[in-house]
Amino acid sequence: MNTNEITRVQDYLRQTFGNSEITLHPPEKDTLPAEFYIGEEFLGVIYRDVDEGEVSYALNMSILSEDLPPGA
Repeated sequence: MNTNEITRVQDYLRQTFGNSEITLHPPEKDTLPAEFYIGEEFLGVIYRDVDEGEVSYALNMSILSEDLPPGA
């Protein structure tokens, strides 16, 4: 993802989730996904995909069981 794409996706996520603390950190290499943060908290990665000329972005968020509230 280039800088322009990262900015556009970041703006979209901020608007969609109503959270100005969302930031995307650029990957070290163009082939790697961008990192998704809210504040200082790393939450996942954003992948760029091109299929038949159509570009899309996929958010992959991992949730650790230890981060979940206690179950009933």
